[in-house]
Amino acid sequence: MKLILLGAPGAGKGTQAEILSRKLGIPTISTGNILRAAMKNGTPVGLKAKSYVEAGALVPDDVIIGIVEERLAEGDCANGYILDGMPRTIPQAEALEKAGIDIDCALSIEIADEVIVERMSGRRTCTNCGATYHVVSAPPKAEGKCDNCGAELSIRKDDAPETVKSRLEVYHKETEPLKAFYAERGKLKSVENQPTIEATTAEIEKALGI
Repeated sequence: MKLILLGAPGAGKGTQAEILSRKLGIPTISTGNILRAAMKNGTPVGLKAKSYVEAGALVPDDVIIGIVEERLAEGDCANGYILDGMPRTIPQAEALEKAGIDIDCALSIEIADEVIVERMSGRRTCTNCGATYHVVSAPPKAEGKCDNCGAELSIRKDDAPETVKSRLEVYHKETEPLKAFYAERGKLKSVENQPTIEATTAEIEKALGI
């Protein structure tokens, strides 16, 4: 199954992608993670991306498409994949189609803006391995420390409330139109965000028939 997850920043796409990835035995391709790795390693593409990300702006299409194409050519994607955080715009979706990257379903997680601002301010990220936690819904075992590697947890700059609000504006303007794009192709399925991660997963499984 080849899936795209749509939804505002903080809608829970990353969390649900991980769960689906385990259930379906296909990899999650998170453009955020690929880009963060490039930024952390200070690669030319990473440095280029960093200036956009820190301003809460979108990374240029050519950078993203190139990274995604490379990743999808790897062997573990042969039976399908989940694209998380890509495409973000209609031109990106068209570029994916042009590159022969096909999908079976675009799944949209619907959630109110005010819920997102509240949710993202509680998000914490491991400074070493990049694992994510939430102070309310998915806290680490020891406060401020990563369960996996014990490193410090921090608030990412793009999870700060003012950055979140500007990211939501960009989402409504640039990314939300993708719902109509995939609906026209008969590939859109929408689920309402639920109070718990498990309940949202159950809705997604029902929508996908798995």
